[in-house]
Amino acid sequence: MQLVGYEPSGRGPALVVGDGGTIERRPLEAGDRLAYVLGTRRCAGTVDDGEHVACDRPSAPHCDYHASTWVCARCTGTCLKDEMDCYEEHAVYLAAFAPDTFKVGVTRSWRLETRLREQGADRAAHVHTVSNGRIAREIEAEIAERLVDRVRTDAKVDSLAATVDDDAWEALLSEFDVIDRFSFDYGLDLERRPVRETVATGTVLGVRGRLLVLENAGTAYAVDMRDLVGYELEAGETSRDLQSSLGSFG
Repeated sequence: MQLVGYEPSGRGPALVVGDGGTIERRPLEAGDRLAYVLGTRRCAGTVDDGEHVACDRPSAPHCDYHASTWVCARCTGTCLKDEMDCYEEHAVYLAAFAPDTFKVGVTRSWRLETRLREQGADRAAHVHTVSNGRIAREIEAEIAERLVDRVRTDAKVDSLAATVDDDAWEALLSEFDVIDRFSFDYGLDLERRPVRETVATGTVLGVRGRLLVLENAGTAYAVDMRDLVGYELEAGETSRDLQSSLGSFG
């Protein structure tokens, strides 16, 4: 049994497990108990027509044969494909990650709220609507000269136990003609920053973006689900020593 993928918040968070060619979606609901030991990590292979095609190559999470690159993520308005195909209406948005990390991004308009939840944003604002992806990427590149267009995982972990700097966020939005605003609640009520770990044992506290928050022995752990992809899973509780938060000793 191998963990071959994940679904972030916004799609109904879940781990995707491959076992003997079949695919199983393991939903992640608050209060659920995960009890997996991480074994050997290798290429997660690929999913083809609902079936898992395994790969024995040691590169993880994917080998060169099964890695995919989304060229649109690197686009700045000059299409990197043989032919531009992003003719749908696109939205340009600003996203806030507590306390004061603000990023710019683009997505197809109909996916805006889902995309924001997938990223784990605390708040967001829709600031432009344009007819296609090329124009959206040009606007994004211009705004990215002063805002980030990617947020590091460590910054997202920091934001789990923080609140948005309202003054800084409102000052940023005052520079734009805001079309719509969003505020998200992922059901996490954390008093301190979780310990970052790669583990699949514990009680699910919630999922924010691709961060799975587990509680184990009084400590909250933030697990980047992408870091789990490729691991063989065995039923049972992990026996390796995990770093504990100071609060777990209180």
